[in-house]
Amino acid sequence: MGAQGKTSNSSSSLRVKVYRLNDEGNWDDQGTGHVRIDYLEGTEDLGLIVVDEEEDDFLLKHSVSSNDIYTRQEDTIISWKDPEAEAELALSFQEAPGCCYIWDQICEIQRNLHFSSLGDLEVGPRPAMEDLEATSSLLSNDESLRTVNSELRDLPSISLSSLPLILKTVMECGIMDQMRVGELILKDQDFFSKLVDLFRMCEDLENMDGLYMIFKLVKGIFLLNNPQIFDRIFVEEYILDIIGSLEYDPEVPQVQQHRAFLKEHVVFKEAIPIKDSSVLSKIHQTYRIGYLKDVILPRVLDDAVMASLNTMIHANNGVVISLLKDDASFIQEIFARMRSTSTSVESKRDLVLFLHEFCSLSKSLQQVQQLRLFRDLAAEGLFDIITDVLQSQDKKLVSAGTEILILFLNQDPNLVRSYVIQQEGNSLLGLLVKGIVTDIGEDMHCQFLEVIRILVDSYTTSGSQRDTIVEIFYETHLPQLVDVIASACPPQNTSQSIAKSSATITLTKPEILSNICELLCFCVIHHPYRTRCSFLVNNAIEKVLCLTHRREKFLVVAAIRFMRTIVSYKDEHLLRHIVKNNLLKPIIEAFIENGDRYNMLHSGVLELLEYIRKENVKVLVLYVVDSFWDQLLEFQHLGTVQALKVKYEQLLENPENKNATITVDPRRKTEDRALEKEEEDYFNEDSDEEDSVAHSSHVRNQNVRSKLPNGTKDHPSSRSGSVGLVDYDDDDDDDYNPPSKKSEASAEDEDGVAFSRIKRKSTTSPDCKDEKPELVKKPKMDLRVNDAKAAIFAASSTCSDSNTAVDTRQSSGEDCPSAPVNNSSSAGVVNG
Repeated sequence: MGAQGKTSNSSSSLRVKVYRLNDEGNWDDQGTGHVRIDYLEGTEDLGLIVVDEEEDDFLLKHSVSSNDIYTRQEDTIISWKDPEAEAELALSFQEAPGCCYIWDQICEIQRNLHFSSLGDLEVGPRPAMEDLEATSSLLSNDESLRTVNSELRDLPSISLSSLPLILKTVMECGIMDQMRVGELILKDQDFFSKLVDLFRMCEDLENMDGLYMIFKLVKGIFLLNNPQIFDRIFVEEYILDIIGSLEYDPEVPQVQQHRAFLKEHVVFKEAIPIKDSSVLSKIHQTYRIGYLKDVILPRVLDDAVMASLNTMIHANNGVVISLLKDDASFIQEIFARMRSTSTSVESKRDLVLFLHEFCSLSKSLQQVQQLRLFRDLAAEGLFDIITDVLQSQDKKLVSAGTEILILFLNQDPNLVRSYVIQQEGNSLLGLLVKGIVTDIGEDMHCQFLEVIRILVDSYTTSGSQRDTIVEIFYETHLPQLVDVIASACPPQNTSQSIAKSSATITLTKPEILSNICELLCFCVIHHPYRTRCSFLVNNAIEKVLCLTHRREKFLVVAAIRFMRTIVSYKDEHLLRHIVKNNLLKPIIEAFIENGDRYNMLHSGVLELLEYIRKENVKVLVLYVVDSFWDQLLEFQHLGTVQALKVKYEQLLENPENKNATITVDPRRKTEDRALEKEEEDYFNEDSDEEDSVAHSSHVRNQNVRSKLPNGTKDHPSSRSGSVGLVDYDDDDDDDYNPPSKKSEASAEDEDGVAFSRIKRKSTTSPDCKDEKPELVKKPKMDLRVNDAKAAIFAASSTCSDSNTAVDTRQSSGEDCPSAPVNNSSSAGVVNG
């Protein structure tokens, strides 16, 4: 009764109401009292005892069961189904701390009952009496009661009998108590040595219950996520036994063999001997941390613990790399062995793999230290070694070499660029290009693609290095890549030159062709001027569009994406090249062949047409509708095709585009060709006066050409006897459009020399008079001659403006899709 008196005088935190569930499903109030845990009278079982606060009588006596019948609801209710009373009971606490305390006591009693087979588990009156007295003292001072761990002062000494209490303390501590439990473990300097001794004893005695408890205890210690505890666990003295304790997982039917694997199967292979013992220790520790994290406890560890272990690995890598890079003799010995002819092939292979891992782990260093390390490695001749490695037949070595290059390019691209520029024959760049088009396996051509993209990236290059590396690539290697595409495609519906170059079809992996297309798009975006020149000279666009004849739809889409990239650049010369060579024909044919299937090909072509319409690329709008509208009629229900036709009609209604619409009429081509021949004969007549005019126009041409943009060079045909006309090699002459009146007026005001020049031209020689009857016979010819003279007048007025010095034909009809283009000079140049 003394205990009952103490309980009746305790704080209100242990004040409860007892409820019983009746047959109707309602809870009946059995009374109010104070709860405690004590031995039941006449038994050795611990149970819940509730004493009435008024009559000092028992409201409840319940023996705690080892079965999982208890439920904690919210913060103040504990309920269970009593098998003896055959009823559901509940305790409703006045305050949450009291409920938390009783719940912890029930859990502890159940745990002790589970491990009762171990014997000598002293869970006597102390939890029920002494802890309750301590609780009453705390509550009397109005201090909050949280969990049993908040009252811990020291952990009991590790022994088989104290394992349940220590395990409960570690496993059931809340977030607020984790730091406290970690401090208690660290406070005991012999904690892990005793734990290891206890593990060895249980393993020798084959005490599986003890081994299971040690497994749970070690797992709980890891979940505390205390870095100082990790430092103690992973020392050489304890780590293998700690790993051994994790072999006895009660949820796994068979004992794991982690220690045997680490001792027998894991071999530490040194490509070059490491003499520093601290470096070796860190290397071994890092491997074991990773093994524990990735193999032993991946299902158990949460994200926070994983992050802590990764931090340890990262820190260890940084220590190892720092110690090795500061050892100058170590680095020099590596490269000396690589260069030595006496070193075996297998040893060189190991050294290359070591360098790969060494460079990869250098990411653990600070950026400044990593850059200094890479410069030291480059100075020792690392790139010479990589050049040799890329010629190896060993795929693993080739992959390691490319990954090292990517690491260097991500850190400092100029290190690699300087080497490529200075290297005789540029063999490294050639090997990288060869790697793109070679099926080495394992998608390694993607790695080579990434290396080249970084090398020629205009955003990360500056100065002379940029110009040199790009010039080498475009002059030597880009045509090779384009020819790979041409040789891998069937030559149907291609020009004769393309068919000859691709007479033998090579079996190239489709993914490689797709990567080459991606690289070409990259080049168009980053180096538009160089790609324009290269594409026009090598017919690259036509060769790439051969991909539209491949069976693989993703290659057809790649070709469409390539054309879309070129069109978005809006280069006048490339657009006219597309129109002249009818380069959209294979794309439209692929679209027609695809039919109504809704796929990437369908969407890609529609997006291309939509872009042409929205951006008002007039020359392509006129070209597409005039050339392919009959084929596109079956798709006119699509909004994009309808909108394109509307845009075309708007261009026809615009007076500025009237001349452009005339030129696209194929019925006039024959007549225009005859007119062009007569015009050339007329203006090529010999006369002294025209020679003087030609000489003055030649001087003026020199000035005009000195101001032409983009470095456009004059074509030799510009020095012909015809004055003021564009000399074309093609038969079409549809672009001889007179300039606007406004431009003529401005030219008259600004250039008096041009006026006098036209005046002299009007007094022609007798030879010209002889041609007059022919002009009368063909009035259309007369109109064109006058237009040509007006073009001379307009061209002279544009000498002061370099932006309008090129192709004065565009003053009134710049969107004419069938304008002839001189292939040898990329664009027509006004001679006047």
